[in-house]
Amino acid sequence: MRIMGLDFGSKTVGVAISDPLLITAQGIEIIERKEENKLRKTLARIEALILEYEVEEIVLGLPKNMNDSLGERARLTMEFKDKLERRTGILVFLWDERLTTVAANKAMMEAGIRREHRKAHVDKIAACFILQGYLESRKSKENV
Repeated sequence: MRIMGLDFGSKTVGVAISDPLLITAQGIEIIERKEENKLRKTLARIEALILEYEVEEIVLGLPKNMNDSLGERARLTMEFKDKLERRTGILVFLWDERLTTVAANKAMMEAGIRREHRKAHVDKIAACFILQGYLESRKSKENV
């Protein structure tokens, strides 16, 4: 079993996959979209990755505002969640993604990746942070 983590943005979707033991998250790809409301090809690519990696669960980053409220981006993410569940038949969990992009940029800065090269990787790394947080939460609940 593997779990997929997704960072859903207006133009890209960062994708991460867990290892089979559900311990670590690895970024695998960034799906680019030409238009924000065009999701057919995005959903088809996610479906192909689900089959390739034998994914049984998906965690999707929910972009909450810092005051814990939900804005327009969160509404679009929840609509994407519904479409994803209908299309794949896989349960999609929402995960608070506040500050994952900041953490991803900080990690790349600490790794010495130049600013102009960070944009190409930030969504994939943010998906890793979303998935890794979810995996650690699952593990701590199992140990209770």
